[in-house]
Amino acid sequence: MTAAVLLGAACWHLATLFLAVTPDNPVKSRYAHMINEHVYPEFTQGWQLFAPEPLHENVVVEARVRTDRDSGKSRAGQWINLTTQDVAAIRHNPVPSHAHQNMLRLAWDFYQNSHSRRDVPFGTRGILFAEYVKRIALQRIEGRLGGERAVAVQVRVLARPVPPPRWSDRASAQSTRHRTLPWWSVKDRDRRGL
Repeated sequence: MTAAVLLGAACWHLATLFLAVTPDNPVKSRYAHMINEHVYPEFTQGWQLFAPEPLHENVVVEARVRTDRDSGKSRAGQWINLTTQDVAAIRHNPVPSHAHQNMLRLAWDFYQNSHSRRDVPFGTRGILFAEYVKRIALQRIEGRLGGERAVAVQVRVLARPVPPPRWSDRASAQSTRHRTLPWWSVKDRDRRGL
């Protein structure tokens, strides 16, 4: 009985995937809702796996924290290059972690696309992405503070254009862009789970 159920599920799965990639036909049109419900978003087909668009910029993300001292005065720390940490974790590693490869770059990309140039978030997603960037920076820096407590985090980004290859018709990118975000206060809930 179990084998029959598994065989039926496997056939259903393969049939819906097959119909999802076939050209329009009467069967696909009639059952489009069921096919799409099963296939998307988990089994989408994209060419990015085989021919990804190369990055047009080298993005370097740096962060620093402000700490409170016993005297009551706060001190801003040195900028720490978070991108260099990721590159070091990937280099010479035959099976690098996807988190090391993509987390920081994607977090910045999400932030950049969900905020205005003046760092005003576009809705709740913008607020969540700002929290995400802040927590990544806090997670990577707070262990290096030697017992001091971070009270604020600041992030800055340097984006250098990557020139297109000679054979490309893509226009060359503009000059290097710098962006320094405002200080974000650190609350106890920001440290949870780090």
